[in-house]
Amino acid sequence: MISVSQGRLQDRRPLSIIDIGSNSIRLVVYEGLARSPTLLFNEKMLAGLGRGIVSTGKLDPEAVTRSMEEFRRFRALSAQAGAEHMYVLATAAAREAGNGPDFIHRAEDVLKTEIRVLTGRQEAYYSALGVISGFHPANGIAGDLGGGSLELVDINRESIGEGITLPLGGLRLQDMAKNSLVQAQKIARQELARAKLLKGGQGRVFYAVGGTWRNLARLHMEMTNYPLGVMHHYEISADSAQAFLKQVARGEVEKVRGIEGVSKNRRSLLPYGAVVLQEIMSAMQPSKIVVSAQGVREGFLYSLLDAEEQKADPLISAAEELALLRSRSVHHAHDLVEWTGKAFKAFGIDETEDEARYRHAACLLADIGWRAHPEYRGRQSLNIIAHASFIGVDHPGRAYLALASAYRHDGIFNDGIAPEIKALAPPRLLERARTLAAMMRVVYLLTAAMPGVMPRLKWESRGNGALALVLPASLSDLYGERPAGRLAQLARITNRRLVLAVEGGPSVSVK
Repeated sequence: MISVSQGRLQDRRPLSIIDIGSNSIRLVVYEGLARSPTLLFNEKMLAGLGRGIVSTGKLDPEAVTRSMEEFRRFRALSAQAGAEHMYVLATAAAREAGNGPDFIHRAEDVLKTEIRVLTGRQEAYYSALGVISGFHPANGIAGDLGGGSLELVDINRESIGEGITLPLGGLRLQDMAKNSLVQAQKIARQELARAKLLKGGQGRVFYAVGGTWRNLARLHMEMTNYPLGVMHHYEISADSAQAFLKQVARGEVEKVRGIEGVSKNRRSLLPYGAVVLQEIMSAMQPSKIVVSAQGVREGFLYSLLDAEEQKADPLISAAEELALLRSRSVHHAHDLVEWTGKAFKAFGIDETEDEARYRHAACLLADIGWRAHPEYRGRQSLNIIAHASFIGVDHPGRAYLALASAYRHDGIFNDGIAPEIKALAPPRLLERARTLAAMMRVVYLLTAAMPGVMPRLKWESRGNGALALVLPASLSDLYGERPAGRLAQLARITNRRLVLAVEGGPSVSVK
């Protein structure tokens, strides 16, 4: 048994997935089967198995040879990482090539396991599950663009419509169009006319899945100077997408800012991905494009969970794991969730469903930076949270989580905190993040970051509209100037008259 460090969750058993696509082959080892899976190891090769398949009907011979060598390495890496199960999925090129069955047989001999060759419908289904697993909730059309095919499927929360597979993957489209982008646009328009489901997506979200579209989104981030380099849930407005895609679809990718961040092997496919996305937007008229980092692999993992695990909130699950791994006391974090919920009600602060989720997650994440020097805890916590591999949260939500922790450490009146992150959140979320942080700053001085105190604190209405934070007599020694000073900050933020009191003992009005 490979030893597991304290930085790993002790109850997880690693598993791996090898994804054999038309353009790339990837090994991903996950820490374990979970609602919000964590990558333990990740490696890919751009094999190009589907290159030339339109003209030859076969997988590229050189790519087949290279793949077999890589399969040997991937199997060894999976074992080295301690994966107890290895799942192998193959998609368009392997299922459609004339020499596909022979390739699969040889690969199974090397990998020593069965390969699941997904049908087009299965590929669309798992891609849809990947999107469902990554958004809270998903509602729109998901499109998964690979090297050989495009899968489109309608999603409404947990409901998955009948999907369609079209031969519009980047490599295939490039071959069919004989390297002509003008011809590629005609082919894409003709093929997408068969996707009647796109009409049902008008005014809804288009979820873009796949490496080509993620790289396009990365270029869009560079072009617009977007401040947060997190791909999942990156949103592009319909208007902004049109001008950008038009430039890329002309084949001028080398002139696009940030192109050096895209591997040269992938650059040639970007114009074809742009052409397909242009035609989808024309047929669908979506409200916006939202990038999903979750696809077939994550959808397959999600399918392995039981029904109760699938219903779990992925953001809360991930925050819970970080609290367990990095905070001084996960029980204190749970106390904080409950106490701030009661405090928000006492102050009459209303929350939407998502805002309540964000407060919950922010409380779980509040103490993950405690090992850093006090001068840098806020900055470190903000960077970890803003860039964490969270799913089930949009970018304004990330800003809420990150800023709540930063304000808690660096001061609620510090206007110099992360202006680039603040720019992502609307005023309502900024105000709630600051209020939550002010409450944290009060209560941490009464608990020393240890559990058991918060459940004994209560808010009481007093005369003249005052609100008192009351300590039980048995905790009267915690009463002091510093907590009163922090309560005064909370009073200023909320424009309330607040009192720090001890049952049957002293009290001080802080506003």
